Amino acid sequence: MSADLRTTNVLLGIMATASVLEALVFVGAGLALFLICRKMLALIERGAGIIDGIETRQLAPAMTRVNAILDDVKDVTTRVKDDTERVDRAIHTTIDRIDDTAGRVSGMIRGARAIVEAVLRAA
Repeated sequence: MSADLRTTNVLLGIMATASVLEALVFVGAGLALFLICRKMLALIERGAGIIDGIETRQLAPAMTRVNAILDDVKDVTTRVKDDTERVDRAIHTTIDRIDDTAGRVSGMIRGARAIVEAVLRAA
């Protein structure tokens, strides 16, 4: 029986060694994962700082310029609208005057024609 226990003890020793090695691998993998996570968080925080820096150095001045351009566009649009309304009123006023003048000229021509016809009838 002693030979059987030796084989069992050797197999148990191999299994215990394999278990210890397996535990060490898990601990090493956990430590490696922890270090990787810590480096990733540091990179993410640094990236957020970079993004904030980009926002303050480049994006904010660009937005200021864009807002100024939009204000200028608004002013120009308002002026064009006002000028368009003024020109429209001027055109309508001119057309109304032309219609009025055409009516008066037409009346004068009819009156002159009536006078000529009356003179010709009398003669």
